[in-house]
Amino acid sequence: MVTPAMPKCWRDETKPHKFCPGCGHGLLLKCLGEAIDELEIQGDTVFGCDIGCSLLSWDLFNIDSVQTHHGRTTPVIVGVKRARPELICIAYMGDGGGYAIGSQHLVNAAARNEKIMILLANNTNYAMTGGQMAPTTMPDQKTETSPYGRDTDLTGYPMQGPEMVAAIAREGSYVARGSIANLRQLKSYCKKALQNQIQGNGFSFVEALSACPTNWRTNARDTWKFVEEKMTSYFKVGEIKVPEQFK
Repeated sequence: MVTPAMPKCWRDETKPHKFCPGCGHGLLLKCLGEAIDELEIQGDTVFGCDIGCSLLSWDLFNIDSVQTHHGRTTPVIVGVKRARPELICIAYMGDGGGYAIGSQHLVNAAARNEKIMILLANNTNYAMTGGQMAPTTMPDQKTETSPYGRDTDLTGYPMQGPEMVAAIAREGSYVARGSIANLRQLKSYCKKALQNQIQGNGFSFVEALSACPTNWRTNARDTWKFVEEKMTSYFKVGEIKVPEQFK
């Protein structure tokens, strides 16, 4: 039951959330939930989440939700949108689900101008399976599979997902990168992405820089320093592709 003191979108019986202490997923999902509430689209929204840490969000919201196979959230949500175009459809995933196994779906959904919203959490590692190197792992960052730091000569550089999507997406698409270090801005990006879908303009994609202190092995101060300074030095926060109505 949802209590009057809580946003309508949140489920009372699932608080607190099931993510690790300090995890960024809870913060960015709060931004998404508040955007849904403010737009009053709870009853018309379908939320799909990937396997990985993002799967812990499957029962977080009091909206119709589905949990998919790893990397397949995008095509599942595309299928829902095509079957029921009047619904507001959201695909939620981590950087592994979106930029590794699910990259083909992300790229082609953008190219086809599928009218869905994708929200992707970038925490620079495969968090649920122990902190292995991911497509977004920073240069020289140590992970379980890069114990001496990511060697860009061997593995290349971190993937710039929103920039890639913006280069592929058609006019009318909305593409942005936010951060849990600025929740007001991140919520505004989520809200614009949803509004873009409501208005039937085109594909919407928001990446959110997120934190993983469990696998980063960082305390609170070092966690925020990594998000606010290290990550933003490479992953530039801001709107990348904006439809005319939002300019």
